Amino acid sequence: MAFDSLSEKLQNVFRKLRGKGRLSEDDVRSALKEVKLALLEADVNFKVVKNFINDVQEKAVGTDVLNGLNPAQQVIKIVNDEMVSLLGSEKAELKMAPGQEITIIMMAGLQGAGKTTTAAKLALKLTEKSRNPLLVPMDIYRPAAKEQLRINAGKVKVPMFEPDDGMSVLEIGKASLEYARKHGNRVVIFDTAGRLHIDEDMMNELKEVKSNLNVTDTVLVVDAMTGQDAVNLAKAFNDELEIDGVILTKLDGDTRGGAALSIKAVTGKPILYSGMGEKLTDLEPFYPDRMASRILGMGDVLSLIEKAESNIDKEEAIKLSKKVKKADFDFNDYLLSMEQMKKMGGISSILGMIPGISGSQADKITESIDDKKLSHIKAIIESMTLEERSDPKLINSSRKIRISKGSGVSMAEVNRFIKQFNEAKKMMKKMPGMMKRKGRGGLRFPF
Repeated sequence: MAFDSLSEKLQNVFRKLRGKGRLSEDDVRSALKEVKLALLEADVNFKVVKNFINDVQEKAVGTDVLNGLNPAQQVIKIVNDEMVSLLGSEKAELKMAPGQEITIIMMAGLQGAGKTTTAAKLALKLTEKSRNPLLVPMDIYRPAAKEQLRINAGKVKVPMFEPDDGMSVLEIGKASLEYARKHGNRVVIFDTAGRLHIDEDMMNELKEVKSNLNVTDTVLVVDAMTGQDAVNLAKAFNDELEIDGVILTKLDGDTRGGAALSIKAVTGKPILYSGMGEKLTDLEPFYPDRMASRILGMGDVLSLIEKAESNIDKEEAIKLSKKVKKADFDFNDYLLSMEQMKKMGGISSILGMIPGISGSQADKITESIDDKKLSHIKAIIESMTLEERSDPKLINSSRKIRISKGSGVSMAEVNRFIKQFNEAKKMMKKMPGMMKRKGRGGLRFPF
């Protein structure tokens, strides 16, 4: 995730604090210097960092904190609370037009930020809430823009308005609203044109659409990987257009993440969603408290549960859980768990939400079970007979040779997988005891 490096640095600072027991004002100030440096290296706006550190220091060097039973924990809590405040305090929602009026969402942003894809992702989210959205292609300059939106609209099963050739942007908007009224679309999403940079023509076009078509929400789509440029862009758009919120894309990428920690403080406008992958389902509501928890290395269990609930068949999950507890799961169950993990966005997506797993630890685990290895495991299991999948004890040397040929992998790889499977099974028997032994090395991933 974008904050892996920042998260590890902050966890190191907190580890030092916990190791001291009693804290002096100098201890707190020294720790906050390290926090300040970590935030600046993460590309957080300098003024934002300065105010953040001042606010934390003012609260953390008080007598009640330093003389409390657990001063380190109290300092960490203050950092967490201030970070939640910095990110926006509470989850923000799109405004919806009252009564039977149509909600109009205008998507704005520079070319390359992922605006067209994000428009389709947002439409999918609104479909899940029974809003019956309509996608409208307003980019009349980039030849592939309309076709890209049409393809994505088809993938998320959302209708797209088809404008006539030669229509102006304003004409497209008016015609699409008339179409929406006739077809019962409660939300209309304008996918406006992006430019390589902010220019007067771009802003004037957006202002014309906003003032003439009674836009409900002006949403700015920003590439998180552009760092401070993303913050400057958000400020410029807000000054010109008065945006209602921001969607940060590519927050799952190899970026320092400072934009997410700066945008709300600089613009006063909330982050509504974050793009966490290339799939059209990879758009997450932005919860400031959960994001702060992830940044500080405390995980995001609530989001993990929600992701599981929306992607995993509940009955299958209960069956699998029971088998795991009894340690009698077979290769069919193993294959099912792989499919469920894939639906949840893959192992890297899951690991980022588990408390106590740092970015480097997650990387090591992910590297050890990359997509290529998972595809090999799937091929091995699918090359087994139904009897072999249900009863792993049946697999002898001659069967392994057949499985190796059928899956296209070496005998060594087949042997390695079966050995790892058996080790995982043994580990499951010990799981209840391991869960109780906190602070003794924790759990190893069974793959």
